[in-house]
Amino acid sequence: MTNTYRTHPDYTSLRPQAVALRRAGLSRRQIRDRLHIHNNDLLNRLLEGEPVPEWTKRPNAKDDLRDKARELRKQGMTYDQIQVEPGCSESSISLWVRDLPKPERKRSREEASAIARRGWEATMKRREEERQETKRVAADEIDQLSDREPFLIDVGPYWSEGAKSKPHNPAERVTFINSDPGMIRTYLAWLTVLGIEPERLQFRVHIHETADVEAAERYWAQLVGIETSALAKTTLKKHNPKTNRKNVGETYRGCLVVRVMDGADLYRRIEGWWYGIVLGAEQRST
Repeated sequence: MTNTYRTHPDYTSLRPQAVALRRAGLSRRQIRDRLHIHNNDLLNRLLEGEPVPEWTKRPNAKDDLRDKARELRKQGMTYDQIQVEPGCSESSISLWVRDLPKPERKRSREEASAIARRGWEATMKRREEERQETKRVAADEIDQLSDREPFLIDVGPYWSEGAKSKPHNPAERVTFINSDPGMIRTYLAWLTVLGIEPERLQFRVHIHETADVEAAERYWAQLVGIETSALAKTTLKKHNPKTNRKNVGETYRGCLVVRVMDGADLYRRIEGWWYGIVLGAEQRST
């Protein structure tokens, strides 16, 4: 390649001109435009051995940052503190100051942990306040509900959580089970809107056998406003010792099963309502 360009018909005449222009302080672009050279390989050969003018060299922007970081490290600052000053990454700082001695620890590990813990607790408190404020604003957005609104609201949750007729089990029963007391209260309010008398409701607790069954029965009976003796026989779920259960402790109360007696007709209406909602959604999306 070298011999090819050195035997180029213009090489002999262009080489002295290119060298003269380079020594005069011109940049590669200026020489290229001046001599009308459009081949970078030829231009490289013409300027071979000629130093680059100082004014064309780009300064390394990180040189100043590195010097600043090293100076701050010598003053005993940590990586986090140094990062705030020059505004560069911790990985770069680590590379630049790794040969310098580590600053002496100004506080014990226990003190540092206590400071970090206080900072984290303050952060968690702020997040919880923001979370509660968001919930409060959202709750205020829901004005007094009309009868029709809870009617529509609970059709979906029932079809999601409630018992449904299956091809292999065509029983048409209105049975709802949930562990959320708010969901249970909403469901019962929905049944009231539908005109279901309290006498038609049967309640039963469903819970692990290792839990406090009596406490759970008292809790759910009080929630729905009946005596514990009015509850149907509790269903106990067998405990598998190989399972690492998370739903344990005093707050675990199992689920409450709510069944509407003689509810076949109501079940068919619920199924129809749900299909109506789905059809309406499909029509709006088309």
